[in-house]
Amino acid sequence: MGQGPPAFSHASRSRLTAYDLARFPSQTLFDRLGRAVCSAGCLPRKELYESWELARRTRRLFRGGRVVDLCGGHGLLAHTMLLLDHSSSSALVVDTAVPPSAHLVHEAVIQAWPRLAGRVTFIVAPMDSVALGADDVVVSCHACGALTDQVLSLATAARARVAVLPCCHDADTCDTGSLTGWVEPALAIDTMRALRLDQQGYLVWTQVIPAEITQKNRLLIGAPRP
Repeated sequence: MGQGPPAFSHASRSRLTAYDLARFPSQTLFDRLGRAVCSAGCLPRKELYESWELARRTRRLFRGGRVVDLCGGHGLLAHTMLLLDHSSSSALVVDTAVPPSAHLVHEAVIQAWPRLAGRVTFIVAPMDSVALGADDVVVSCHACGALTDQVLSLATAARARVAVLPCCHDADTCDTGSLTGWVEPALAIDTMRALRLDQQGYLVWTQVIPAEITQKNRLLIGAPRP
């Protein structure tokens, strides 16, 4: 017997294109977003699934506020956050180098949801140059290594709500505490991040997104205690 077609891996870095439109057939918000991304023809598949899983879990906890997507790349996470909560008026996507194709993703989403026009702003700058406020929802998907710690530091300094999906854990630049005798370094780093949030007066939620999307799937969410 011959083998069937390869599985449609949610972790693939292959671009979603018009050839993938049939994979998103319904009128659910996710499938509509998938079709918009396919029409842009430039986004790695895994970014769609990572952004969706991070955004929907964050929106279950946090409503309203300006969205600030740090190390935001194509900005799909910021757009998704706005789609999931109409009460957020605007979003900033901040990165030191925005991908040239980011405008294609933005235009495709705006074409599908014209109400987002003028509500998403891209800023090419270091993340610490952006003034954050206590009403903001700060998000970051796979900010590499110590960049995740910088995102958390900036958010907590402003007493903003925050959600991060860390990656590229580096024991040389990130704090492992005294935990590596028991657990592997990446888990030690993320555990220390959660502990620091708690010590800084934050409510902390530790979750995971599906491992079939990414093995770097630990989601850390925090909000200042009342």
